[in-house]
Amino acid sequence: MSRNETPPWPSLYNPGLEILHIEHHPPTQPGGAYLYRADDIFRFTLYWNLVFYTPIFFVCGSYAFWNYAFPPSRRLPGNPNNRESFPLSTIQSHPLNASPLVQPPQPHKPNERRSRIAFALIVLLTFLTLSVAGAVIGSAIMGFIAAGLYKAGNF
Repeated sequence: MSRNETPPWPSLYNPGLEILHIEHHPPTQPGGAYLYRADDIFRFTLYWNLVFYTPIFFVCGSYAFWNYAFPPSRRLPGNPNNRESFPLSTIQSHPLNASPLVQPPQPHKPNERRSRIAFALIVLLTFLTLSVAGAVIGSAIMGFIAAGLYKAGNF
């Protein structure tokens, strides 16, 4: 493969070419795939970062999405039979109709389910956006540092 030719992605090859039996051989081995241009190094680094970085964020974002969209059911504290509770003390310092243990049921908010799912989607999209942004920034830093090192070493 010539220096002007970019290998196809993913360009996986046998790392034994670079590690085993390298004495008295040139730095580039036959059958090896090498990147010489900075934009090719960035592109390959970006692809591999997207492959390994984005799925982790997707799993975490999906977990957050499901927790926001479908939270665990809320159980009423106290008796599991949902019977009315009575205070144990017979001395009452408040009127009978203002019992602190029995609260009237709260009406449901309008569009509560839709707003919860919309917020969960925003959380999922934020995770995915941050994963792509992190992959781009990380590959730019690592790719161009590697290109600079290769150029400084006259490789």
